[in-house]
Amino acid sequence: MRIRVTVAAVSALSGALAVSALAVPAAQADDSAASHRADVAKVRKAAASRAAGKPYSLNVSFSNLKIAKAVKVGTTNHVATTVTYTLTHGADVDITARDFVTDALIYRGSATAPDNMLYGNKPAKCTATSATTAQCKGTIDVYPGDDELRNSDAGTWRAAAEATAFNGQNPAGETFDITKVGYKKHSGLGTTLMQRYSKLTVNASPEPVKKGKPITVTGKLSRANWEDNKYHGYVGQPVKLQFRMKNSSTYTTVKTIRTNATGNLKTTVTAAQDGYFRFTFAGTTTTPAVKATGDFVDVR
Repeated sequence: MRIRVTVAAVSALSGALAVSALAVPAAQADDSAASHRADVAKVRKAAASRAAGKPYSLNVSFSNLKIAKAVKVGTTNHVATTVTYTLTHGADVDITARDFVTDALIYRGSATAPDNMLYGNKPAKCTATSATTAQCKGTIDVYPGDDELRNSDAGTWRAAAEATAFNGQNPAGETFDITKVGYKKHSGLGTTLMQRYSKLTVNASPEPVKKGKPITVTGKLSRANWEDNKYHGYVGQPVKLQFRMKNSSTYTTVKTIRTNATGNLKTTVTAAQDGYFRFTFAGTTTTPAVKATGDFVDVR
């Protein structure tokens, strides 16, 4: 599984957490996200193993998770998307403890052996709505420039939530007893699309043009490549050429053409009246819809 370059190898399966009240917490010495994730990763790994020593099942459950329908990610810029969910817990669980942490994450592939996983820089913040329920809000943070994604990661991701109660145990301490740590994770709480950000250009010429003469409209549809952090043409995609009159706000479709082997577009129309030409792309599961800014043509 790919992980962020800022995270140690032990964090491969980790989520974000804050452990500021552990008995001798590593987080007090190093309050970095990496150390937080390393601590919870140790717990999660033990919970998934068949070994005798593992955390006990924490008396919590998760519901009503909401996340954006799609997360559009370019080549370099950090992207954050909000996740909210309801946390229900037993009376024996103190969600206000400084070493109680909960967060949401998204994963690609199976829940038990994901191909990739993304999470938030910080733990979710929860507000109690009753003695045993809380509304939680966090983020999923994506850094495409840090080799977090491959092009094959575009498509459907699933959401999960987890909670860890360290109960004063220090994962880095010599007396750490993992059986005194509570942990619960619930997968398959929702879905989102991880999409490769798209761009679309248009140019109509000549400008101006005589009525009845041909207008050549060119452009290019490209999308983010997460492996070389550049934009490349999106090949063989249907794109609509649209037109709106000078004093109108409504575009109408003139024709549909396809991008060529480099993502370029080219077609001709007959000049009839002043107005704007644009290309529009409806999108796919891996690539979001996009519209080019209209290019004005003066017909004389």
